[in-house]
Amino acid sequence: MQKITTWLWFDGQAEEAMAYYTSIFKNSKAGRITRHNGSVLTCSFELEGREFTALNGGPQFKFTEAVSLYVDCEDQAEVDYYWEQLTADGGAESQCGWLKDKFGLSWQIIPRRLGELLSDADGGRAQRATEAMLKMRKIDVAELERAAAG
Repeated sequence: MQKITTWLWFDGQAEEAMAYYTSIFKNSKAGRITRHNGSVLTCSFELEGREFTALNGGPQFKFTEAVSLYVDCEDQAEVDYYWEQLTADGGAESQCGWLKDKFGLSWQIIPRRLGELLSDADGGRAQRATEAMLKMRKIDVAELERAAAG
């Protein structure tokens, strides 16, 4: 068990959320479900080696962008896959690689190359890449490369 586990608050969709997330991430597994008065109270699951618990806590609290899950993507194909999966069925695109899934949880779908370009030793390249990124919803690595090159 990891030392710190992320708990996600849902309004009756904890089991649905667990099934949804474990269907998207290839290295994932569903865990224990606890019930209270016959209804699902919590669901534990693992995504890419990280433990999560989904809690059916009720309508009192909603997700905000103040907390997001960051997905480190190797390449554009991985960015495209997660973007498509997590915006499906009611998800929404935001800016600069951020999106909300159908439950309202915020995700950052970020290619490794973005960090490399934004921290390029050539300040001009980094600035051009940053300006290009600020205009994007889903991050487009080829467009970032073109912008950085000038």
